[in-house]
Amino acid sequence: MKNGRSLVDLAHELERQVAVRQDLIVPSSLLRCRTNELGNLQLHVGAGGHAGHGVEGYGVNGLARRQLAEKLKIPFTYFERMRRTQPTLLDRNLNTWLQVEEERRMLRILDGEVRAVLSDRYRRLDNFELAQSVLPLLSRLEGACFESVELTETKLYLKVITPRLAYEVAPGDIVQAGIVITNSEVGCGTLSVQPLLYRLVCRNGLIASDGALRKTHVGRALQSGETSNIVFRDDTLMADDRAFFLKVRDVVEAAVSEPVFRQIASKLRKTRDIPLSGDPTKTVEVLASRYTLNDTERVGVLRHLIVAGDLSGYGLVNAVTHYSQDVEDYDRATELEALGGKLIDLGPGDWKALSHAA
Repeated sequence: MKNGRSLVDLAHELERQVAVRQDLIVPSSLLRCRTNELGNLQLHVGAGGHAGHGVEGYGVNGLARRQLAEKLKIPFTYFERMRRTQPTLLDRNLNTWLQVEEERRMLRILDGEVRAVLSDRYRRLDNFELAQSVLPLLSRLEGACFESVELTETKLYLKVITPRLAYEVAPGDIVQAGIVITNSEVGCGTLSVQPLLYRLVCRNGLIASDGALRKTHVGRALQSGETSNIVFRDDTLMADDRAFFLKVRDVVEAAVSEPVFRQIASKLRKTRDIPLSGDPTKTVEVLASRYTLNDTERVGVLRHLIVAGDLSGYGLVNAVTHYSQDVEDYDRATELEALGGKLIDLGPGDWKALSHAA
């Protein structure tokens, strides 16, 4: 499993962010874009209608640029080309479409930069409040070890292992039960709670979809006045949060229950009996094509498969999850851990297509 930051570092960063974060609900007509000759885009918010004196401006990160382009139906590749080579043309495009739009946008701002451009129906389930609710719960798991926690630009990850439940998949090859909680404050996924298997021999993590809880970030439209307005939580939203976090508690308990753990571990064990009888290079090529692995990932998975010397379904699952530790990007590493969970759910026909690849 890929290493993240320490739990103390995570807590400090969440506390810092909650003190400086800002949400605005803004009619599109009150937004103006200005891009300088270096390609730095600023989004200005105010009633004046022009970027300049008296109108507050914010930088715009890559994700927010992509979301803005999507909402204005501008192909992102063209958006970025204009930003780099024709900034005046980009501003003309953006400001024209913002003026004719009747939508309102939620701008999520951190450290003076727009980090997300979302619908006014976006339902905030924020990392600080989530951590406050679930960290005490996770800490009470028997022998709980926060094996990997991270806060990326797009997601919060909490991966916790409990040695209370263990299963010997092969002689001397033991997996333990765990859980992963993920959340995105910026529109890059649902809040989810999923079971996790942790393989002791090589610290591989495998994320299963069994018993998963997902909460979408969609709710009623949030209100603002004629001009931009900071949005604060109201009692209804807070009550809804409390009710949902109670559901999180129930799902956490279920995800690390013995029946769920043994069901997932049994699925993993059964992959030992699936031989990869074809060319392993072709097997990994089929895998890469089906699950959109890039060339570097394809080569990395193949390397781990060959080095381990286990040409079985189990070997392929472990090659994928082991390779995830080599990936620099934490978000992508977690996606590969989830791919391991998808593989143990494959049916006979899918495994046949992989195992007999030639």
